[in-house]
Amino acid sequence: MKEIQHISIRDVPGGCVLPVKVVPGASRDKIVGVLGDSLKIATSAAPEKGRANSAVAAIIAKSLGLDKRSVEIISGATNPHKEFRIANMSASSAREMLSKLP
Repeated sequence: MKEIQHISIRDVPGGCVLPVKVVPGASRDKIVGVLGDSLKIATSAAPEKGRANSAVAAIIAKSLGLDKRSVEIISGATNPHKEFRIANMSASSAREMLSKLP
């Protein structure tokens, strides 16, 4: 994936934080690309009762080869701009894994 270096992934104790721009109600689940300093992810899940947040966490986990329990939302639950904590992965490792995506 191009422009991955522009994403503001940062290390935190026990993992890293990934900023994400979520587009709910899309035709399918996919990582769209980079938008500003965030990863843009589209999901077919509706933005109600946390469905889109759970779907995005699952998309991130699958893309990084992790169990979905390793990814949790930490801010922006009701906002399109969110932050997800990725457990036991450094920012550089997450960036490297994301750069390998088409």
